[in-house]
Amino acid sequence: MSPTETPSAENPLVDGLERLPVHPTVLVIFGATGDLARRKLLPALYNLAHEGGLPERFSLVGNARSEMTDEEFRQQATDSVREFSRRPPDEKVLAKLVGDIRYVSGSFDGEHVYEQLATALTELDAAAGQPLNRCFYLSTAPTFFPVIIDELGKHDLAQSEEAEVRVVIEKPFGRSLEEARDLNARVLSVFSEQQVFRIDHYLGKETVQNVLALRFANNMFEPLWNRNFIDHVQITASEDIGIGSRAGYYESAGALRDLVQNHMLQLLSLLCMEPPVAFEADPVRDEKVKVLRAIKAPTVVEVPDMAVRAQYGPGISAGQEVAGYLEEPGVPKGSTTETYAALRLEVRNWRWAGVPMYLRTGKRLARKVTEIAVTLKPVPHLAFQSEASAPIKPNVLVLTVQPNEGVSLSIGAKIPGTRMAIRTVNMEFSYGTAFLSESPEAYERLITDAMRGDATLFTRNDEVEAQWRLIDPIIKAWEQMPGPLPQYPAGSQGPTDAQELLTGDARWRMI
Repeated sequence: MSPTETPSAENPLVDGLERLPVHPTVLVIFGATGDLARRKLLPALYNLAHEGGLPERFSLVGNARSEMTDEEFRQQATDSVREFSRRPPDEKVLAKLVGDIRYVSGSFDGEHVYEQLATALTELDAAAGQPLNRCFYLSTAPTFFPVIIDELGKHDLAQSEEAEVRVVIEKPFGRSLEEARDLNARVLSVFSEQQVFRIDHYLGKETVQNVLALRFANNMFEPLWNRNFIDHVQITASEDIGIGSRAGYYESAGALRDLVQNHMLQLLSLLCMEPPVAFEADPVRDEKVKVLRAIKAPTVVEVPDMAVRAQYGPGISAGQEVAGYLEEPGVPKGSTTETYAALRLEVRNWRWAGVPMYLRTGKRLARKVTEIAVTLKPVPHLAFQSEASAPIKPNVLVLTVQPNEGVSLSIGAKIPGTRMAIRTVNMEFSYGTAFLSESPEAYERLITDAMRGDATLFTRNDEVEAQWRLIDPIIKAWEQMPGPLPQYPAGSQGPTDAQELLTGDARWRMI
């Protein structure tokens, strides 16, 4: 090593960033020509290849109903990476990634699809000179999940004596508690729980994982992380866009199913869980399930007091006039599908009893942001309060998941001058500036973990059912309530009725 070279271990910005090895794997994407595969999965695979995150022997097989050759699918994959990758692609790396892609055309219930798939897997094993682990990724509409699972079992593709076999299932995992239970039973009749990876892409985001690091790697927070010091918690997932051309999907989902049942309850469970005995899949998920079970599911009668729903109406967004939800193409007249949902929950355990947990999500709000805001109780007495002081606000710890990942803490500080005047200021940490690198996309981390067999950031069957247990009564209550829904102007903070959920002096944070 020359005198000017520095060992990477001495660079604090790269220390600890090494990747764990991944066993040789073939990834099979069902629905490989769909929107998720084009926008997220294929670009994620390219970025993993660019950073050396794929196994040394890696193969990709795509399946969809569209008729096309291997070469045509390779070109489609190349175009997807060029359009949606978070970095301009290196053509040599891209060419190597797509060079041996296979494509199997046919419907998800077609016998010949699985026969051709079995042949392709055998040929890839032979070419690699060893059995490759198999990872089946279900990037399809939810109605096809049980169909594909059944066919994989029928064609003996769910098990292998020589390699690991895993299945990755996208959300939504059912549309109700009953459907989730039925789907779990169907999946577990073919695969073992250890083989199943139910994906929630929010869990792959760096700041979501940093919730655990912040809590359990910093002793300064643990003494405060309880009902004695925390006044309330707000979790917000707002979007400034409307539904676009997704009326068909959104009418069957709504804000509650689309974001609250999965993403937001996962954020809440990570925030409130007890320290796991190890940062491994089952210990982490055991603690998350305890949080979900500690939240009392509302009765249908209680729902109006703890949940608010609304639809966006016409308004101004990004400086332009936009239509309301009921005027969007494909939305049926008189629809009662909510585009905004807000809840007040309570985790009824020793640590959190009495602390309100507020969740809200909505389309066509003032801006796009996903954040967790933990508001501490105010100081009991401020002896040096003066007329020159601004109103002293309680300390707030904010974890921003998107668009700019980071953490901020508001504190009271003295204003320069001769008098003891206090003003709230922010201490901020940003991923981009702290690590001088762009955070990887969530799917990059999750695809890697699935290939490695690490299920820590994936939801277990009892987690999914515990989440639906909380949401089902709200859905049933809203189905019994007549329309029309309250409206809020596009580009606004949301419906004014949502303020009624908050107790004490709490106010919704500005979006």
